Amino acid sequence: MTQSLSSLIGDAGLSADATSAMQLLVDDVGTAIQAGLGDVAIDDIATSEVVLVSLLIDDSGSIRHRNNAQAVRDGHNLVLDALDGAKSSAAVLISCSYLNGDVLYPYVTLDNAVRMDASNFDPNGLTPLYERSEVVLTTTAAKMAEFENGGVTARAITVIVTDGGDNNGPTAPPSTRRMVEGLLRSEQHIIAGVGVDDGNTDFRAVFGSMGVPDEWVLTPGNSPSEIRAAFHTISQSAVRASQTATFSQTAMGGFGS
Repeated sequence: MTQSLSSLIGDAGLSADATSAMQLLVDDVGTAIQAGLGDVAIDDIATSEVVLVSLLIDDSGSIRHRNNAQAVRDGHNLVLDALDGAKSSAAVLISCSYLNGDVLYPYVTLDNAVRMDASNFDPNGLTPLYERSEVVLTTTAAKMAEFENGGVTARAITVIVTDGGDNNGPTAPPSTRRMVEGLLRSEQHIIAGVGVDDGNTDFRAVFGSMGVPDEWVLTPGNSPSEIRAAFHTISQSAVRASQTATFSQTAMGGFGS
């Protein structure tokens, strides 16, 4: 990529508020954003459009302590399998990163996605929910702009999965909300939040403070079976969003569409 991250964000077609928030983040953590972009370029895509599926997965210690690590691994892999079997699979690029900063894989084609297992998902960190959400959203905006600038239509669905509220408090900073709302106004982006019940956090309020629409908030119970069921719902939504004919309908309908 020859274009700078800051100029890519400027070309993303977002509101001035969202653009300025993202460009400030680029100044602070540009290396982290760059790590999530991957090296798939326009010339590597054989379709006239691309769908970016971004997964941000909680790898905090509570996942392990509640014996839910394997359910999360299974759920992630279920999403890969569902997308791989979709008619639009050739147009899908997927990325997966963790709340504590590691990138399991940047944007890649489905056949290059890494399956999650005990060797690459060992949850033991904290819950920097808002900070990492901003990194993923800015990365997505930059990747979308890269394709759009090359004449390839880009749409996206970002799914944020956590089993606890942010370590810094229940309300997202204004910068997070500006990013979310800016991307949603483009009508090319779906942003979803999945809050696994911790007995304490009001996840609808948490994700609502980030600007995530209530119809795109899922609140499963804290058990392996319920987590796997939530990932099944995620996979169905991702497949629908990957299809041009149903993207807008899916975006309006939320998880229940």
